[in-house]
Amino acid sequence: MAEQTVTKRTYILVWIALMCLTGLTAGISFVNLGQWSTVIALLIAAAKTGLVAMFFMHLLYEKDKIVWIWAGVGIFWFSIMMVMTMADYITRGFLRVPGK
Repeated sequence: MAEQTVTKRTYILVWIALMCLTGLTAGISFVNLGQWSTVIALLIAAAKTGLVAMFFMHLLYEKDKIVWIWAGVGIFWFSIMMVMTMADYITRGFLRVPGK
């Protein structure tokens, strides 16, 4: 079975895109966007994650469906962890602690 080969040019372009997104993340941290700062940072991080998964982990060229299923399971599990973390963070301060 012949495997798909990725050219050096593709890797270099993806690396440049990752560096631009990293610079964008650093630059946006100096701008006060209020509540949207976290949302924009997470969107940029998701774009970087997608680039790494598609090109460096070769998911873009994967033919087996089981690999895509496991990638989906990983994203689903990460989503569960993020929802639970955000639920904890948002609900802090609801209960009054005596002495504080």
